[in-house]
Amino acid sequence: MAADIIDGKAFAATMREKVADHVSRLKADHGITPGLAVVLVGEDPASQVYVRNKRKQTVECGMQSFEHRLSPETPEADLLALVKRLNADPAVHGILVQLPLPPHMNADAVINAIDPAKDVDGFHISNVGLLGTGQKSMVPCTPLGCLMMLRDRLGSLSGLDAVVIGRSNIVGKPMAQLLLGESCTVTIAHSRTRDLAEVVRRADIVVAAVGRPRMVPGSWIKPGATVIDVGINRIAVPETGKTRLVGDVDFDSCAQVAGAITPVPGGVGPMTIACLLANTVTACCRANGLPEPDGLIV
Repeated sequence: MAADIIDGKAFAATMREKVADHVSRLKADHGITPGLAVVLVGEDPASQVYVRNKRKQTVECGMQSFEHRLSPETPEADLLALVKRLNADPAVHGILVQLPLPPHMNADAVINAIDPAKDVDGFHISNVGLLGTGQKSMVPCTPLGCLMMLRDRLGSLSGLDAVVIGRSNIVGKPMAQLLLGESCTVTIAHSRTRDLAEVVRRADIVVAAVGRPRMVPGSWIKPGATVIDVGINRIAVPETGKTRLVGDVDFDSCAQVAGAITPVPGGVGPMTIACLLANTVTACCRANGLPEPDGLIV
């Protein structure tokens, strides 16, 4: 039996409607408009598309969008000065510096210069520490989106065996922390994991975030497991001379075994921006001493 398809695009659309509703109420009841500042350094094509989508969806939800585009030769000191100004700007509630940065910049230094309360990406070391110790924090957007889809699909995750393939600071590590918070038994697998296929095969939940196209075949998947594919890889299609997007799992074979699976595109990707918008609304409420939005993060 083919797996159910987890429609991240539809899930994200519903979430953006909730964001827009909260924004409308903040304006009407308190005269406050949440603001998101996005900083792009350089001309990476994928980053430019991503930033353009963020701006469009931010405005559509009724929020203020502040976009800063810097040349790839910009000195790190200038970027840090911009971050400092955004930290001090009361109209800005969320700050996102688009990664990757040019080689001459220290990404850790830039991220950790952001006010943790405005760190809507959840990458600041303070938010990482708060998440790791189970305290209230800004949660990285992609893992948060994955968790929301898992909760929607499975309900309680308590006691389930989860394998996260990939150990990045952006997805793998925070994803594992979130799953631990849901009382899953969590394994972080990676390129040096021995007998990776057997490790994955025992999982009720598989989150693939390794950045290798179609790395996970259906033979690795436990029948009925839920598969969340974070990978976005562009591969050539020789027959057409064009390219197309694929995930880290081999969708066709995995869909024949899994109980549910996210597609690429249309799965995790749309949820990342939706969660970014939700985090910005949350940051705005916290900054103004207002109750955090109820029902936005589920």
